[in-house]
Amino acid sequence: MSREQRRALDRQLREAPQPDGPASVESMREGFARLMSQFPIPSSVRRTPTEVAGRPAVLVEPSTGQRAGTILYFHGGSFSLGSPETAMALTAHLVERTGVRALSLDYRLAPEHPFPAAIDDCLSAYRALLDDGADAASIVLAGDSAGGGLAVTTTLAARDAGLPVPAGIVAFSPGLDHTRSGGSMATKEGIDPFFTAEGMRRTGELYLDGQDPHQPLLAPAIVGDLSGFPPMLLQVGTNELLLDDSVRLADRAREADVDVILDVVADVPHVFPAFVGMLDEADEAVDRAVLFITQRLRTR
Repeated sequence: MSREQRRALDRQLREAPQPDGPASVESMREGFARLMSQFPIPSSVRRTPTEVAGRPAVLVEPSTGQRAGTILYFHGGSFSLGSPETAMALTAHLVERTGVRALSLDYRLAPEHPFPAAIDDCLSAYRALLDDGADAASIVLAGDSAGGGLAVTTTLAARDAGLPVPAGIVAFSPGLDHTRSGGSMATKEGIDPFFTAEGMRRTGELYLDGQDPHQPLLAPAIVGDLSGFPPMLLQVGTNELLLDDSVRLADRAREADVDVILDVVADVPHVFPAFVGMLDEADEAVDRAVLFITQRLRTR
């Protein structure tokens, strides 16, 4: 265990400059893009701009030895920030280590496009893959933070629309409860180096746009029916306000007789697998995600 690495990373995250007072959405987007651009992207992948179901996307492929299957990836950013590029390092590491291509979707963002626009876009992308002849058993949905939540809610929406569910779900530190009722929202306040409860309340309001959060597509951790779900891997750190989102979703999965791996790592921050090369636990977590993906995909 890399205690000194974890301490150094926590210090680095806390020393990052913070805006004076509430920042505008545009400045938050710019700051998030700057932060995420610092993560190195493996050179052994190809990136090609493309389009899926009318939305921009990036196709990420291994340079050699591509295996059959698709990782449909949804980036993070509190439903109001980010793009495929901000999640590219983590996406590329999955592609590099699995040999499976990824399609990273540029779904619509709040506040310009509040709930359920992002879910609609993600569902349309999944449906487009199926319409193009892909077997659901050859698709894994994956995402980080808000995108991890979208991997879950897109599966809910797909099942309810009568579509076959994907082969599996990989969710890194997913946001799964817009009621913000998890106990870790209070117990991890000040411990989480990224988020505060007030900051999450503000970005949550941008996405909700006044809608009641007590519904399955906004709070699957507490009201979602997971019957018929595919196996899931949830990876989360103990230093996160969102810790209990994953814990409670795993409980609901077990109650629904769904295979679930709840992978909790001590003393690491939000979406810690993104810190490959900086944190031993990140490399190990990505390896576990890669094993899950390769075990789940059935190719013909």
